[in-house]
Amino acid sequence: MTRAVDPKLINGLALAYMGDAAYELRIREYLIFEGQTKPNILHVTATRYVSAKAQAYLVDRFKEMDKLTEEEWTYFKRGRNAKSYSKAKNTDAQTYSYSTGFEAVMGFLHLTEQTDRLNDLISWCIDEISQTFDN
Repeated sequence: MTRAVDPKLINGLALAYMGDAAYELRIREYLIFEGQTKPNILHVTATRYVSAKAQAYLVDRFKEMDKLTEEEWTYFKRGRNAKSYSKAKNTDAQTYSYSTGFEAVMGFLHLTEQTDRLNDLISWCIDEISQTFDN
């Protein structure tokens, strides 16, 4: 694929846009491969992993566990600090901005083709959410 833009120069909201899709796709794959096939249950279960609240929680865990590299924190901040013209649905502004930062990291990793790192982080996120919210 020809690239007109260097992924490292993309704004935080565009990174988050891509990261939202990359992260949600992997969550959906995970749920289906776990044997979940009913659409309504898939949707409800996926929401536990992809909601702004869950993503903000994961950012807190990233900090506690020192999970992100310095470069990844830079892209988190780019997403977190981006001026969004849409309003947060069902959450406060800080949770929404943390979620946007989370998605920006996922988008950065996806667009820079750091597939192993992206998959490792997403697997870790799945384990964290499963352990926290399934109990």
